Amino acid sequence: MKQTTMQSYWMQQNADSSVLEQRAVPVPEPGARQLLVRVRAASLNRGEFVAGHGLHGAPGSWKAIGGECSGEVVALGEGVTGFAMGDRVMGRCAGAFSEYALMDTAEAMQVPAGISWEEAGCIPMTFLVSYDMLVLQGQLESGQWVLINGVSSGVGVASLQLAKALGAKVIGTSGSRDKLNSLAALGLDLGIQTRAPDFSAQVLDATGQQGANLVINTVGGSVFAESIRSLAFEGRLATVGYVDTVVHADIDLGTLHARRLTVFGVSNKLRSKAQRSAAVPRFVAEVLPLFASGRIRPHIDETVDFAHLAQAKARMEAGHHAGKIVLTMPA
Repeated sequence: MKQTTMQSYWMQQNADSSVLEQRAVPVPEPGARQLLVRVRAASLNRGEFVAGHGLHGAPGSWKAIGGECSGEVVALGEGVTGFAMGDRVMGRCAGAFSEYALMDTAEAMQVPAGISWEEAGCIPMTFLVSYDMLVLQGQLESGQWVLINGVSSGVGVASLQLAKALGAKVIGTSGSRDKLNSLAALGLDLGIQTRAPDFSAQVLDATGQQGANLVINTVGGSVFAESIRSLAFEGRLATVGYVDTVVHADIDLGTLHARRLTVFGVSNKLRSKAQRSAAVPRFVAEVLPLFASGRIRPHIDETVDFAHLAQAKARMEAGHHAGKIVLTMPA
C-alpha cells in the first residue's frame, strides 16, 4: 500500500532562537523534472540554524528544514530523463529532514559506487559550496596555500579535503587542539589553535612571508581584518558564514589596493534555481570521481537517529563536532 503521510521536521526561526517541530504531513508528489526520493540520510548545516543567514523567511514563520540528502528514487515527475526508479541519488533539496523529499533533476546526482547513504548525505551542499569557493571563484592552483578559519566545521573539513586533492597546502584555525590533531590525518599542514584574530603572523611564517593565496572565512566579521592581513599578493578571501554573528568589519583599503586582493561572498540565498544548479554538471565531472576513487571520503563526526534532531542541532550549535553530523532515517 502506497504511503500517503510522512514524518517531517519544521522550524520556526526567531531573532535569537528557534523551535523545532516534528509533523505528520502528506507525502509530496513530484512535479515536472522532479524526483520523489525516499530519504536515507541527511546532514546538518550550520547556516540552516543561524537566524542572520535569513534562510527561513520572515521571523516567526514555519518552514520544512534540511538542505541536502541521499536516498532512492521512488517516483518520477513529468519530463524526467537520466534517472530511473530505484536509483541511488543525492542532492540539495528543500525539506530534507523528512522521510521523503522532492529533488529537482538539475540538482540530483548519482551516488558513486562504494559511498554509503550517510556519506552521500554529506556531499551535495557542503562540497558544492567548497567547490564554488576553491575552484569557481577561488581559482585555487596546485602548490598554493589555503587558510581555513574554523577548519573543523562541515564546510571547513570539506574545503580541507578538496584543497588537498587539488594539490594545495592548508592551514586551519580552531579553538580545539584535539580537533586540529584529528584533521592532520586528512592532510592539514598547519593547525593554529585560536579563536582570536591573532593568526596572521603564523600564516606568514608558514608561507615564507608570502601569505595565503586563498582564505576561507567560515567564522565571520571578528576575523575578517586578520584574514586580510594573512593574504598574499593577488590573494582571494571567501566569506561563507558568520557564526560569530559579527556581520560588519573594518577593511584596510591600502592593503586591498596594493596587494590587488579579491573579496567575495559564497551564498545561494539570492540565486535563482538555474544559477544554483549551473555548477552541478562540472562538479559531477571533476569532483565525484574523487569520491569514486576513494581520494576523498566525507568526514562524519556523528550519525544521529531521525528522532534525535534536536540533540544533533544542540551539538552543532555548541561547536562540539569536527566534520558533518548526519541524520539517518527510520528503516
